[in-house]
Order: sequence, then structure tokens, then C-alpha cells
Amino acid sequence: MSPVLTPASVPVLHIESGVATITLNRPAQRNRLENGDLTALLAHFDVVNLDPEVRVMVLTANTAGQPRPVFCAGFDIGGFDESGHGAPLFEEIPDALAAMRPVTICGLNGSVYGGATDVVLACDLRIGLQGIEWRMPATALGLHYYPSGLQRYVSRFGLAATKRAFLTARPFTDRQLDALGLFEALVSADDWAATQQALVRDLLALAPLALQDTKQSIREIEAGLGDVNRMRERAQRASQSADFAEGRAAFAQRRTPVFTGR
Repeated sequence: MSPVLTPASVPVLHIESGVATITLNRPAQRNRLENGDLTALLAHFDVVNLDPEVRVMVLTANTAGQPRPVFCAGFDIGGFDESGHGAPLFEEIPDALAAMRPVTICGLNGSVYGGATDVVLACDLRIGLQGIEWRMPATALGLHYYPSGLQRYVSRFGLAATKRAFLTARPFTDRQLDALGLFEALVSADDWAATQQALVRDLLALAPLALQDTKQSIREIEAGLGDVNRMRERAQRASQSADFAEGRAAFAQRRTPVFTGR
């Protein structure tokens, strides 16, 4: 079920049946992120992380009334000079998103520009809308991008495509993005809702403890912080869990497992 969106506002959080949905909600401004939106996003992330019932988080956008859907036009550069805000605050958003406890999906239901591209990359999985555009204009604006964002780009795009993104500032088409392996699916507007729902449903069917711990281990490996002993502890915990016993029993009995996260 989708949240009921109010007139233009900070991002809207809706939690239902183990799924948190955060919706960017400034469609008339192409969902440009203002400093107040960044603060609201960080607060929403905290709420989601602290809710043990939430196992999946979807980040998407309200594109109602737009002639061409735009997920996010990036950060409002007019806010760069606000004390305590601007670039340092924006950098916290993708870093916090990448560290989220639940599995995160970006429902990229429109084109995306600037710093918002890093927000998309910070999600674990992505669904793309056919026909969208992606552009990183940092060097065209005279900016050197922040380190964690560059690292994420290289990790997700690869070196060659990262160089193209930053050293030419040219846009990527949806097909170019798909060729990079960026999307779990690239679909039409007609297939959008069903595709996203199917991915959420598949994630909710997985064993919660194993899923959460495996995500954490992968993230640590990506950051160069992988600790073999810590990962073995997680593996041991999973192997002794009630969920693993249930998974084996369900496999033997050819039925769908019922996991409890224990």
C-alpha cells in the first residue's frame, strides 16, 4: 500500500507490514533536495533502523504532474552556503543510507541528477524506469566530489564508466546504465508497480537474520573492513538459528519456509 502524499513537503515515511517506504515529495521542483529534506531523511533512517519489524526499505519519488518523470534533480545548490548544512550534510545521506540495517531498494522511477545519483548508488538494489536519464555534472559546476561518493561510483559503475560520468559530465541513457548491471530490473511504467512488489515480496520471504548479517558482512568487505572471525561468528549464529532449522525442514518437506528471525 502506498502512502497518501500531501502537497510538497519533506520526504514522507510510511511503514507497513515490514516495509518502510520513503518518498521524495517535491514533484513540482523535480524532487530537488533542500537542507530540510536532508535532515528529514536522516531522521527517517533512524526511525527505520530502530524498528526491528522493518526488513525492507524502499526509496522512491512522487513524480505526479511532471511532464517527464524526475526522481531527483539533486541538491539545491542554493543551500551550499547555509551554516552547518550544504555539502557536509548532503554527504551524510548516502553514507547513512549505505549503512542501513534493512535491505534497501531504490525505486528509480524517473531521471536522476547530481548528488542524487550517489543516493541511488547507496541503495542495495535498484529498479529503473525505462527512458530515464542519469547525469553527474560535478565538474561542470566546478566541484570535486567527496571521497565516499567517488568510491561508491567506482564500486558500482567500474572505473571506466566512473571516468565517463565525472570527466565528461555527459548523461547516461537507461540502456547504458542497465549494461553496467545497475538494475535488478529496467521496466516500463505499466510494469513498475508489479515489478517492485515482486522484489519486495521475494526479500521478505528470506530468512531475516541471515539476510541482515550477510548484508553487513558484504558491506564490510566492500569497505575493506572485512573481519574473518566476525563473519565466522555470524555464520555460526545462522547455522544454529531456528530459521536454518526451518529452512532445512521446509526444503525436505517441499514447502515454503516460515521464518521468524530467530
